[in-house]
Amino acid sequence: MSENRSSVAPTVVRLPGYTKADQEEILGTGDDPFGVASTGLTWLPKEDHFGIRHDDRLVAHAGLLRLPVAIDGAETEVVGVGGVAVAPRMQGRGLARLVVTAALEHARTMGPRHALLFCRPPLVPLYQRLGWHPLDRDVLVEQPEDRLVTMPLRTMVTPLRDDARWPSGAVRLFSLPM
Repeated sequence: MSENRSSVAPTVVRLPGYTKADQEEILGTGDDPFGVASTGLTWLPKEDHFGIRHDDRLVAHAGLLRLPVAIDGAETEVVGVGGVAVAPRMQGRGLARLVVTAALEHARTMGPRHALLFCRPPLVPLYQRLGWHPLDRDVLVEQPEDRLVTMPLRTMVTPLRDDARWPSGAVRLFSLPM
C-alpha cells in the first residue's frame, strides 16, 4: 500500500459552516463533484454540517436541513441529508459511514421522524448498508420559477425514531432538494 494510513481513529466534528472552498478541499475543483449536474436541479444549502479532518485537511462531510414534505397529502417534516462527500484518496475507509452516522445522531434531536436523501443509483448499496431504504415511488420537488419536477435521483429514507414507519403514498417536497 503506497499511502501511510494513520493509526488514529477518525473523529467527526460539527463544522461551523461549509463553503465552496471546503467542498473543493474534499472533492477537488471539478465542474460536477457530485455527478448530478446533468439533472439540471437547483439545490438548497445545508444548515448543519459534520466533517472529518485528516492531516489538517477536511476529507469528509455530511450536511442536514429540516424540510417540509407531504406524504400521501399529510404534511410533515423530514431531515434532509445532503452534500455527503469523501475525498477520493480516503474512500473505502468507512468515513462516509462515520460522518453520516454522526449527522443522523444530531438529526434525531431535530424533531422529524425520518431522514431523507437523494443519491445516484450506484450509491444506493452504500446507503442500504447504512440502514437507508429506497422509496419505490417518484418524489416531486420544487425548482425555481414555481416548477414542480420529478426527482431523477433515487430517494432514500431512514427512521430517526425506533417506532417510525414511512407511510405509503405520494411524496412531495415543499422546497428545493437538499
